Amino acid sequence: MPKFVNRRIVLASRPHGAPTPENFRIEDAPMPEISEGKVLLKTLYLSLDPYMRGRMDAAKSYAAPVEIDAVMEGGTVAQVIHSQNSRFSVGDFVLSHSGWQSYAASDGTGVRKLNPRLAPLSTALGVLGMPGFTAYAGLLTIGQPKPGETVVVAAAAGPVGATVGQIAKLKGAKTIGIAGGAEKCAYLRDELKFDAALDHRGPNFAEALKAACPDGIDVYFENVGGAVWDAVLPLLNNFARVPVCGLISFYNATSAPAGPDRSAALMRAILVKRLTIRGFIVSDFAEQHGDFLRDMSGWIADGQVKYREDIVEGLDAAPEAFIGLLQGRNFGKLLVRVAEE
Repeated sequence: MPKFVNRRIVLASRPHGAPTPENFRIEDAPMPEISEGKVLLKTLYLSLDPYMRGRMDAAKSYAAPVEIDAVMEGGTVAQVIHSQNSRFSVGDFVLSHSGWQSYAASDGTGVRKLNPRLAPLSTALGVLGMPGFTAYAGLLTIGQPKPGETVVVAAAAGPVGATVGQIAKLKGAKTIGIAGGAEKCAYLRDELKFDAALDHRGPNFAEALKAACPDGIDVYFENVGGAVWDAVLPLLNNFARVPVCGLISFYNATSAPAGPDRSAALMRAILVKRLTIRGFIVSDFAEQHGDFLRDMSGWIADGQVKYREDIVEGLDAAPEAFIGLLQGRNFGKLLVRVAEE
């Protein structure tokens, strides 16, 4: 085998508030060693996702935090360049969880082969990957949209929100997307055919949302929290369902939100309106993954679901791109192209 150096990005320090470039360190390390039963993976694409912000903290959560000086975690599309595992051959393309690095060793656990003839490899990290599955399982299992109902989704131009809205349309619902900026709202209306798209940065956002939902809201797919949730809550109908996927407006918070305690009003609304509010992690619905791949592949092939990717070049660009993700600067599924296919 030729000799390579493993470029990697590690967590240098834990952020206080919004991450900064100083929280990351780019370094060159020796190549991982390959022993019997293992494969050596070359990273082609790295997925950048909001959940990674939580892994940078030491607080207890549904998954262990990234340790200081450890490689930042993340999903990847990779190619097998050396194999001592009978399940994989050199040249295989795979979905893996190699993190922010150029190369990784794996014993094959959690690694799935990909067929580049069926769909672009990058989609395994987006519409046919974790974000798409999150939208599919969260909306259909918890939201359960019905024909004629009104579905509202926050962060609607992102990979999860855009897929949620399109699935809701397929199920016959009226779909309202909330996004940041005129360009993203135009994309939702013109390209994805949402019934309405609202800019949460607009001065009259709450009034505009109320006007767009004259019959109230039956399903609200929560990705954001904060002021968006404040505008949604009064509009929820009796028996409305709220899948809680993310709360990106709070990810960089260092203290509780200012203002009065709203928990009593929330609990009253849950009681009086008989709301279903359920948080979820996509792994909760692992048994649905086969159905997801079948349905989503068909919808994409038929042109019923569209997707958009925002690809930055080179592993070194990952920290700045991730910081931008938390500020809403990306447009579509954010990926880092680490190496050419």
